[in-house]
Amino acid sequence: MPHTPNDNNNDTYNDKYNHQEIEPRWQSKWEEQGDFVAPDSDSNGREKYYVLEMFPYPSGNIHMGHVRNYSIGDVLSRFLRMKGFRVLHPMGWDSFGLPAENAAKEHGTHPASWTRDNIAKMRSQLKRLGLSYDWSTEVATCLPDYYRWSQWFFVKFLEKGLAYRDRSSVNWCPGCETVLANEQVDEGLCWRCESEVTDRELDQWFFKITDYAEELLEYTDKLPGWPEAVLAAQKNWIGKSTGAMASFPLEDSENAGAASIDIFTTRPDTLYGVTFMSLAPEHPLISTLTTNDRKADVEAFVKRVKTEKAVKDPGQMEKEGLFTGAYCTNPLTGDRVPIYAANFVLMGYGTGAVMAVPAHDQRDFEFASEYGLPVKVVIQPEGAELDSETMTEAYTEPGLMVSSGPFDGLLSTVAKEKITELLEKKEAGRKDTNYRLRDWGISRQRYWGCPIPIIYCQECGAVPVPEDQLPVLLPEDVDFKAKGLSPLESSKAFVNTNCPKCNGEARRETDTMDTFVDSSWYFLRYLSPQKDDSPFDPVDAAKWMAVDQYIGGIEHAVMHLLYARFFTKAVRDLGLIDFDEPFIKLLTQGMVCKETAKCAKCGYLTPADSEGGKCAKCGADVDIGRVEKMSKSKKNVIDPDHIIKRYGADTTRLFTLFASPPTKDLDWSEEGVEGSSRFLNRVWRLVIDNEVILKKTEPFSGKAGELKSEARNLHRKTHETIQKVTDDIERRFHYNTAISAIMELVNTLYLTTADGEPLKDIETARTFKEAVSSVVLLLSPFAPHISEELWLRIGGEGRASEQQWPTFDKEALVKDEINVVVQINGKVRAKLSLPASVTKEEVEEITKTDENVLKWIEGKTIRKFIYIPQKLVNLVVT
Repeated sequence: MPHTPNDNNNDTYNDKYNHQEIEPRWQSKWEEQGDFVAPDSDSNGREKYYVLEMFPYPSGNIHMGHVRNYSIGDVLSRFLRMKGFRVLHPMGWDSFGLPAENAAKEHGTHPASWTRDNIAKMRSQLKRLGLSYDWSTEVATCLPDYYRWSQWFFVKFLEKGLAYRDRSSVNWCPGCETVLANEQVDEGLCWRCESEVTDRELDQWFFKITDYAEELLEYTDKLPGWPEAVLAAQKNWIGKSTGAMASFPLEDSENAGAASIDIFTTRPDTLYGVTFMSLAPEHPLISTLTTNDRKADVEAFVKRVKTEKAVKDPGQMEKEGLFTGAYCTNPLTGDRVPIYAANFVLMGYGTGAVMAVPAHDQRDFEFASEYGLPVKVVIQPEGAELDSETMTEAYTEPGLMVSSGPFDGLLSTVAKEKITELLEKKEAGRKDTNYRLRDWGISRQRYWGCPIPIIYCQECGAVPVPEDQLPVLLPEDVDFKAKGLSPLESSKAFVNTNCPKCNGEARRETDTMDTFVDSSWYFLRYLSPQKDDSPFDPVDAAKWMAVDQYIGGIEHAVMHLLYARFFTKAVRDLGLIDFDEPFIKLLTQGMVCKETAKCAKCGYLTPADSEGGKCAKCGADVDIGRVEKMSKSKKNVIDPDHIIKRYGADTTRLFTLFASPPTKDLDWSEEGVEGSSRFLNRVWRLVIDNEVILKKTEPFSGKAGELKSEARNLHRKTHETIQKVTDDIERRFHYNTAISAIMELVNTLYLTTADGEPLKDIETARTFKEAVSSVVLLLSPFAPHISEELWLRIGGEGRASEQQWPTFDKEALVKDEINVVVQINGKVRAKLSLPASVTKEEVEEITKTDENVLKWIEGKTIRKFIYIPQKLVNLVVT
């Protein structure tokens, strides 16, 4: 067909999609006309939909993980707009944090300048991808108009008893020189810099997340739109256990400074089998109850174990302990129980003390075996008898009670409740529930964070900064390179102030908040980013919340996602919102991975595609290694700017969406990128080669029955594709198979035009136009720039992104013919092409007379004829 220039732009026609000219032009149009600004209200009653991807830390450049994550959300946002929803799709910056300080130290700049420059660059990169964000809602957590409200929430939590200060043993990262929350320690290492974490005693501010432990746990069963892996991780982290508290009186309570040791146990049925007591090395009673003759050895042991526990998983450590010289008394038997300091007991779980029952707990059994401590059997398996002298492992299953006084002969499952009742009767214990979850320590000894709005006065104590004096601004005159103290302490002008209560001399808190505080409520600030008298407008919250679809990494399962859930419940209890959970549905996308290469000679990590397969450091041969997550440290990072410049934003987006389902890891492939580019250029040529007739032809809009066979087949294929793509986006997030379906339809269209006279009659031309129009609109969420351009090329009115999403006609899906597979004794022997209306009886007759079937059944008896309608015939013959 002849080529026709596009009257809507000045580009010169060529056979290839010119992304460098077309993509920036459409990005400018979208921005100038405010296409993606969320509507304030809608008189037509359109349903709202809040799509949100986890906002990025402004490190300086987006990476391919960002491209994938944000493209996933963008497809959904564009799809929903075309489906008629009111869509809110915001973007902002999680812009406080230690990397800015480290960069400032390295480059001699200020964290604020470094962060601002990075935000500007990354914003430009995201716009270059054609992402449909409402930039009017943009927020940055490092700006005073944002962190003012983080401070306001702190004050409100303090008033409600959800914030408090306490001295505690904390996780200290010597590399980052700051405190880490328990969730930020991964196998003894800092989650950020991988330094070995140590213990320190510090005064810290905490949020009382434990007040919501039960509700957080309960609601994990009310989030059907969340991945099971995330819910399981949160359930495990909350760690609910039911059992009993029991008090073991101390023999020398006067010197020990306590009357008893309190323990929590999930196995009260084993209380009669206690032979020793284990205390965590950090337990406060260790220092007071240890006898003088053992004090030096115990202190040395405690110091060593504290260091080891900071860098090792206690569960993987060899069981060690030391007798303290002290004893307590079993409240039920009166037995004298020796007390040990033990390295496997965690201070952060239960009370930090564990009653040891070697016969029925494997950890206690191993410890008792090592130190020659007695083993007492109190539960026997039914039909067998355990001998404590010959046991090789603990028996931990239910059974019958023995050597347990009045409870002998009971099932152990029944005895649990009975023994707990006895503890309560003797006032020696009670039924109880315990949680692994600990309160959230939010104090950080860093500069680039939200200042904690507290003032310390010798007369008045810790006083919150009044609301009308917020925000407490970060000062500029800070030596954030100083070691061993919070950097804010170096600013005298910041530290020295007056007490808001008595006006006396006072000092400001110099710690800053954990950056996870900022990200625990940002989805609310997006609703009213310009509001200056409250963190958000409750009217806007009622209009848009909760977030309908949240998208981000599974690595945030027990940090950001748990904190955001807690924050939402706390804000609800402040009376500001009326919903219980922030995110209705959650998608955790897979990682973008690429091969790594390691030098066989010097061990240097080199890009796997390095020139000549040689080490960039010493020139030796490199060994191609595993496919791993893209990371600067692994030298396997791909620069999105390079890919976008070479292939375009549409190709970049399409590859990240087509190469793998969104929830699975994506293996980077340059060949895959080139394949996506070739496909888009095929679509481009399909339109350009038929542009004249497409512009002057109206798409078919009648009933399938009106069409002849060839046109009806194309019409059916079009509607099958619409159904498939819609279902894959809407219900399953199977973007890869949705794109594959579009590709199949494009292949069909090329076959339609293959004879050189593709559109010789109006019927074929109209179904062809219907199919091409559908391709352009179905492709629009995935590759929006080329879709906008092609929509104009085929004579479409307005913009592709403004059109209604195509709908499929069920009548069009009805097939004229069906293909039925014939199996004989389970093996495929023939395939039949039959009318779609064929009956079972007709299928049987046709099958038995088909020449391909006859040669397999001749001389044999048909014992069974099985027909699965429109799919399969199975003959059982002998």
